Amino acid sequence: MSAAVPALARRVAAEAVGTAALVAVVVGSGIAAQQLSPHDVGLQLLENSTATVLGLAVLIVLFGPVSGAHFNPAVSLADWLAGRRGNTGLTGPEAVAYIAAQTFGAIAGAVLANIMFNLPAAQISTHHRVDSGHLVGEIVATAGLIALIFALARTGRTTLAPAVVAAWIGAAYWFTSSTSFANPAVTIGRIFTDTFAGIAPTSAPGFIIAQFLGALIGLALIAIIYPAAPTSADNVVVPHPQTQD
Repeated sequence: MSAAVPALARRVAAEAVGTAALVAVVVGSGIAAQQLSPHDVGLQLLENSTATVLGLAVLIVLFGPVSGAHFNPAVSLADWLAGRRGNTGLTGPEAVAYIAAQTFGAIAGAVLANIMFNLPAAQISTHHRVDSGHLVGEIVATAGLIALIFALARTGRTTLAPAVVAAWIGAAYWFTSSTSFANPAVTIGRIFTDTFAGIAPTSAPGFIIAQFLGALIGLALIAIIYPAAPTSADNVVVPHPQTQD
């Protein structure tokens, strides 16, 4: 008999800690890159993206068996939407709990990164990013991420998730003008660091709207190319058993 799905409290804790660690990786590596390569933005981006790819892959392996390793409100929302057809996936209250935990974790991760580099813990970014190209980039990056995750789930290849999800984010760092945030919680977290990876509060709403729009486009693409109803929508990143506690 399959083991029970971890209790919601454990899953929410995994999402909070995992998202905090992800943002600490993104922000911390951005600060390190800025300090190590102060006169070469391209090298800074290479350093930042490399650390993010490696960190994300490890975090999916670490937390995936507990919560599915969403670390992303767009993923959790897509999970809920896709699961409604077959009564699988996150319930509405579970999705809300996941998203709240992810958002809290993202802010905590940014503050932690600031502290690790002896910077003021409380910061607000002044890095204005939003323009039409950036918003299109966020739509593309998030649509591709959601399509990839659900393609893996619907074709039984979720064991590839740590490598291929991280690879998509790493690639999108370079081929999108926005450097592929693709995550509303991470976007909010990055408001709280005035460093290389930060985003100004006035730029964040546009990014978040673009990310959720991208998630819907990614789901629509999956509905077209993989039309079979999902059997385990809550396993969008890493599978875990379906029976309840």
